[in-house]
Amino acid sequence: MTEHRKPARWAWLGAILGTLLALIAFAPALWVGALLSHYTSGKVQLLNTGGTVWSGHGDVLLSGGEGSRSQTALPQGLRWKLRPGWSQGPVLRMSLSSPCCTEQPMSIALRPSFGGAQVRVDAFSSRWPAAMLVGLGTPWNTLRMDGQLLVQSPGFSLALNGGRPRLDGQLVVEAHDLATRVSTLRPLGSYRVEFRSAGDGDNAALKLATLKGGLLLDGDGQWSGGRLRFRGVASAAPGQESALANLLSIIGRRDGARTLLTFG
Repeated sequence: MTEHRKPARWAWLGAILGTLLALIAFAPALWVGALLSHYTSGKVQLLNTGGTVWSGHGDVLLSGGEGSRSQTALPQGLRWKLRPGWSQGPVLRMSLSSPCCTEQPMSIALRPSFGGAQVRVDAFSSRWPAAMLVGLGTPWNTLRMDGQLLVQSPGFSLALNGGRPRLDGQLVVEAHDLATRVSTLRPLGSYRVEFRSAGDGDNAALKLATLKGGLLLDGDGQWSGGRLRFRGVASAAPGQESALANLLSIIGRRDGARTLLTFG
């Protein structure tokens, strides 16, 4: 009787193992959407998914969170490919692309470790519609920005160890020909935000500058201890004070002819 039970037992174990492997190999892309929504508290959602966890696509929806009425969709959605590997430890490599916004797929590597993980993004350049920010809620749904966001980097990484983030690298965002419904001045101008780490991973500097335009923005920030602090100034170029008066009152605290911008 025992000899008959052993083959049956191995058959059951084989069937269970095969089922688990099939679930992993053919896990639906819907699972990615569920995880993304959970970890962003519903602010980033992946809808109308197709394919699998390893090679899939979906429509990206930005939202102010649960109960928010502000929502915007990324034109033509996202496509991704995942590939597990080994390079001085386990690594999960991702190729991420958007037909509307990335000329070349972005290459991302996730390395898990004891007590944390590291995300490394290789050099990339991309262009995104500023109108997408409306979906994030306040204050973007009031400003309703138009224009283009050029996001690029020579490469950067984010490491989480013991719950403390460490940044390394550089990220640049250039906002070109921005406009808003709360000002008659169109466009407001073009701006550059540069985020650069200090090299130790614990500190990074943020710099805001005006490239051109009637709305003048300038400021500096510091990332330290997992917190971002920013102090800046907004003002109108000569002759644009009337067209920008309403906007300057919305985006910060007025201080005479200028507006103080503070965060953190």
